Amino acid sequence: MAVVILFSGIVQGYLTPLLPEVGLRLDIDTVGQNNIYLLSQLAFAVMTPLLSRLGDLYGHRKVLRVALAMVAGGSLLIAVRPSPVTLAVGVVLQGALVGFFPLLVGILRSRAPERNRTGISLLVGVLLIAIGVGGLVAGALSERHAEAGLWTAVPFAVLALIAGIILPDSDAPRGGRFHYPAAALLTAGLVALVLLLAQGGTWGWGAPRTLALAVAAVAALTAWVAVERRSAHPLVSVRLLSNPRLAVVSGYTFCAAFGTIGFLGANALFLGSSRSATGYGMSLGPQAIATISLAMVTAGFAGSALTPRLARRLGDRLVLASGGALIALGFLGMVLFHDTLAQYVASALVVGLATGLFESITRTLSAEVVEERETALAVGLNELALSLGAAMGAAVIGAFFAANSSRGSALIAESGYLWGWGACACAAAVGVALALRYRSPHAAVATYSPQPTQSGELA
Repeated sequence: MAVVILFSGIVQGYLTPLLPEVGLRLDIDTVGQNNIYLLSQLAFAVMTPLLSRLGDLYGHRKVLRVALAMVAGGSLLIAVRPSPVTLAVGVVLQGALVGFFPLLVGILRSRAPERNRTGISLLVGVLLIAIGVGGLVAGALSERHAEAGLWTAVPFAVLALIAGIILPDSDAPRGGRFHYPAAALLTAGLVALVLLLAQGGTWGWGAPRTLALAVAAVAALTAWVAVERRSAHPLVSVRLLSNPRLAVVSGYTFCAAFGTIGFLGANALFLGSSRSATGYGMSLGPQAIATISLAMVTAGFAGSALTPRLARRLGDRLVLASGGALIALGFLGMVLFHDTLAQYVASALVVGLATGLFESITRTLSAEVVEERETALAVGLNELALSLGAAMGAAVIGAFFAANSSRGSALIAESGYLWGWGACACAAAVGVALALRYRSPHAAVATYSPQPTQSGELA
């Protein structure tokens, strides 16, 4: 499982630092590069619930192997024949990696439930480290030839495919049918919603096409809920959506991802800004920025590793609240102390630590608050909340940048960063409020019965 997640992290981390240079070589302008990122976001949003549900219906290992083949094929296509078309097709195929975590958790909960929490914390830690290492490896490979870095993910793809073959399948109960009309409506609604979040700031939030997208998203998702309520085999059970614990965890995930993931682009911009030209920033180069990013994900690994122990000592609710409080503290630190590199990095490391903490505890709880046969779907919905929160955070920060930049100039005023960091802190505070409403399903412990269990039940 760790090998599969390592592949996922490498794929998520290697293309971003390469795309500007590769785009120049392939005559892909800034708009084209942004569209490639947009295609990736759309693929993430669409595939998350679909792959998760297919895993619960037809077997987690079977669908995981399909997802692994899609991501490996996309990575190989990009490396072998880089072009605008293959990059676009490749990132869409790579979008299937969003199914890895829900499907792996489905196997883990079924085959080794006693290791569910420690296993998830390990996988989250590996994922965070791999994202940071992927960018560094790709950067080193592409120093002399930018397109050489595109091969970064290929050897890891081979290892992940072998791991997918070796892994056992889950023995969770299956049943039902895949609801194609519901899938079409959900896909349309999510595509419209992600486009709205990603492009609303660029088009203008009051622009006709932005408003049209908002109407389309609401209409499609409303129709989807209506269809699901009448279906004997719903794609996503409305009962699952109304699960109060899952709703709290997913809402918390949205708020936490708003800042921790939504600000990553702004983080690189601030670190790379020339203080002599802008009056702020750290004037760092790509390698130094990548090193700081690696330090942040290392802190995230530590936070993820600590999560099971903290949950045993403090309880799930306090761990959730602590993660949100650390995120808010980190961004408040950026607002107040960002004049020196040491001050800024200290705050960034707090955010990195909180990232590992929240990603581990939310994935764990989203698996535990539902029945075993709905594990992958519940974790998938939490992954979707993470993706949408990150997209919303990036959109809001981008809107603050646009509102605090000079007309006809790409120069962003320092106030744009202050507003962006403040928004991230506020979102985290909302997450803390949600965390305090969480009630653990293990709070009401069943009374002990001395009656012996039948053979096999205890195991």
